[in-house]
Amino acid sequence: MINKIGVRELVEFTLRSGDLNSKLNSNNTAQQGAKIHRKLQKKHGKGYQAEVPLSKNIKMNNINFKIDGRIDGLILKKHQAEIEEIKTSDIIFEDLPNSILQLYWGQVQAYAYLLMDANPEIKKAKLKLTYVQTPNEQITVKFKEISQAEAKHFFQSLINEYEEWLKLRSDIIDKRNKSAQLMKFPFTKFRKGQRELSVAVYKTIAFNKHLFAQAPTGTGKTISTLFPAIKGMGEKLCNRIFYLTAKQSTQNIAENTMNLMANKDLYIKSITITSKEKITFDEEKDLKPEDNPYMVGYYDRLKPAIKEVLGNENQITRDVVQKYAKKYMLDPFEFSLDLSLFCDVIICDYNYLFDPQVYLQRFFAVEDSNNVFLIDEAHNLVDRSRDMYSAELSDSKLNKLIKISKNNPDINDKLHRALKSFNQSFHINTKVLKDNNVDQINVTEPLDAFNKQVNKLVDKMHDWLKKDHPEDKLNDEILEYYFKLLHYQKINEYYDDTYTTRIYHDYNNNITIKLFCMDPSPHLSESLQLGGSAILFSATLSPMNYYQRVLGHEDNSLAFEIESPFPINNQQLISTNYIETTYKQRNNSINLIIESIYDMINSKNGHYIIFAPSNKYLSMIVKAFTTRYPNIKIIMQQSSMEDKERQAFINQFKNNQTETLVGFALLGGIFSEGIDLKYDDLIGVGIVSVGLPRLSAENNLIRDYFDKENGQGFEYAYQLPGLNNVMQAAGRLIRTNHDLGNIILMDRRFSKQRYQKFFPNNWNVKISYNKNNTKTLIDNFWNNKK
Repeated sequence: MINKIGVRELVEFTLRSGDLNSKLNSNNTAQQGAKIHRKLQKKHGKGYQAEVPLSKNIKMNNINFKIDGRIDGLILKKHQAEIEEIKTSDIIFEDLPNSILQLYWGQVQAYAYLLMDANPEIKKAKLKLTYVQTPNEQITVKFKEISQAEAKHFFQSLINEYEEWLKLRSDIIDKRNKSAQLMKFPFTKFRKGQRELSVAVYKTIAFNKHLFAQAPTGTGKTISTLFPAIKGMGEKLCNRIFYLTAKQSTQNIAENTMNLMANKDLYIKSITITSKEKITFDEEKDLKPEDNPYMVGYYDRLKPAIKEVLGNENQITRDVVQKYAKKYMLDPFEFSLDLSLFCDVIICDYNYLFDPQVYLQRFFAVEDSNNVFLIDEAHNLVDRSRDMYSAELSDSKLNKLIKISKNNPDINDKLHRALKSFNQSFHINTKVLKDNNVDQINVTEPLDAFNKQVNKLVDKMHDWLKKDHPEDKLNDEILEYYFKLLHYQKINEYYDDTYTTRIYHDYNNNITIKLFCMDPSPHLSESLQLGGSAILFSATLSPMNYYQRVLGHEDNSLAFEIESPFPINNQQLISTNYIETTYKQRNNSINLIIESIYDMINSKNGHYIIFAPSNKYLSMIVKAFTTRYPNIKIIMQQSSMEDKERQAFINQFKNNQTETLVGFALLGGIFSEGIDLKYDDLIGVGIVSVGLPRLSAENNLIRDYFDKENGQGFEYAYQLPGLNNVMQAAGRLIRTNHDLGNIILMDRRFSKQRYQKFFPNNWNVKISYNKNNTKTLIDNFWNNKK
């Protein structure tokens, strides 16, 4: 096997120095750069060769590598050559720092070596750096000369530097693989179903497949996926694991699982990528990059910091990253990304693989069959992916930006005029609402004329942002809208028949243009192909064919489901056929709901959680319950809760288990999945309604889209997402073999076949036709457990 390294990658890794400065990021796309390259290359006459491939096989650290690249332009003479490297950016050449010029020249010097090594008769080369500043295409040309001996010395210095880091990484891998081979399952025995799931994951990795796995809550999915993946590392079936999650709580479980295996003598480097907002130091949040001491000189301090972390730490959590970032004065978010290159397991949010705006380019620029994707709580990816591949622009900020940009016309005049022009275009394209006297309208085609105006405004804003401005307020406002435009611009590149353009008034009567992705499965499939194998797992992937369809739509994906490891009689599910929770019946349902809750908690003292589908409905239930039963202790989820408040809510269930406590929470909210209440922490769950998402224009678009495809539009848009919330909430009850309790499904629809056909195999639901029947079933359950 030969590993590939591009010349640019080799040069950037070894020679990078100086500041971490977002101002140096160009707005040019790859397509724009390629167009300029072709334009310049065509201007040359005979003897000029464009896009000349070069490569050399070398051995570093006893590993075979192929170093390759393409010369932009080459003129060969008898004993010398002229090598042209073309660079494009919208930054003035004189403003480029030496650290960037060093990379530009380094790349062309490396090409000079590869050329002269392959053609030893060439004794020296003229190096030509052609720099094109866009959008005006102002060209700057610089020359250098290099001899064959100088080029060889330069290239060897790159190899020596790279080989040192390569050895550091390969030593980690060798030690990891040996310990992974010896590692045994960290518990005395497998739970029911764990061995089968682990075997399925291992085989999926071995055969480079995609697996959808449903394993009930409490199975131990994290260890059952990480353990076989790491065993696969030991057998050289893969080289890097990405453990992708939707929530911080599941990231914490993954971290704990890595610690568990490390305590059993596994040597492995894992890192958790924390979002920029959460990990950035408070003292740098309001600083410009050029004033931020954690960014100025970042690359000059980076390598010593990486070496110290790798020499002292194995499980690199947020606290570890911040500790060393503080010591070496490094931006902690960027530091975590640079550290991740040397890690075996990367724990991070879904968006670092799937989101086109923030995916990890250092890993996912090209396919790598050595990557394994473990996608936890994969049911969450359905809605998340639609958000990732949708984008919207509103007029709510435009008038404000136009007003503020009137100030200081010497600097802001072009920007001000561009904003006014865009605002005019925005309202021309949304005039259709007024013309038809409607609040919303959907268009199946992209707004081409409007999209051109988006591109123009992006260019004008970028020109303005490159300059220094005394008005920090305007700078911040422009930057925020600029990023929204960039996101819209990016998503527009994906526009096809899976998209609809929505034009509508929002709740504040602002007008919004939205590119809405009804079916992101093609993009998810493309992302999954960046690895050799992927395991998408959850306690609720039922029905399996639905999730296989919406999370990739691949004909050859595999499916695996294991039974609950817990005794089926440890929980009793009761469907109340006498409670109707449709919107029209909500007021009439309240009395029966609170009486059912009371019958459940009156049968046995303990802790209970009641889930309702909306804040309004939840508040109605709580108000009625506390009015009738004021002496029963309750806690209620609030509309917005900080991490400490969430933990305080959960902690109340972990104390005084013999006293009755009723928690009220939102179905599909933060407490309906991902919380672990074992034994007597929780002995009953009530679920109000079938959890249907609210009727909306976008859900209706999804319904119509899948109706055309398979006739199951209502199931895909409403019924199955709602049932997933129900099953997740029900999964809070039974977490161990010793857990006992009742689940009351408070909605007549649960008794219908169109819902029951989707119930998990371990759901033996008893239908109750009146309040007294429900009370009897609950009392009998607890009497039989004495």
